[in-house]
Amino acid sequence: QVQLVESGGGLVQAGGSLRLSCVASGSISSINAMGWYRQAPGKQRELVARVSNGGSREDADSVRGRFFISRDNAKNAVYLQMNSLKAEDTAVYYCNAQGVRDTYRYFSEVWGQGTLVTVSS
Repeated sequence: QVQLVESGGGLVQAGGSLRLSCVASGSISSINAMGWYRQAPGKQRELVARVSNGGSREDADSVRGRFFISRDNAKNAVYLQMNSLKAEDTAVYYCNAQGVRDTYRYFSEVWGQGTLVTVSS
């Protein structure tokens, strides 16, 4: 089976930086897109940023210029560098993989368990 494991969440002061990591485990043949979503208390889950296997990128207006997504296909990993953090960035951040194929199965979508990012002001 395919599993996504996130790391890097924690407490940071406003204006600071944090780097999230996500690694997909399993006998993976290919992953179409990998990205990050977040969900703040009382709000719906929203896209933060994503990148395809071909390198095309998409990010939310609220984080553009502050957050930067990168991907390492060889490691089946995706990273999110978060700079100039604001209190409103506080949320649980979830790694997401779309179009995942391993030795036996195809997965339309796989989610990680989430990592909490808390920005203090």
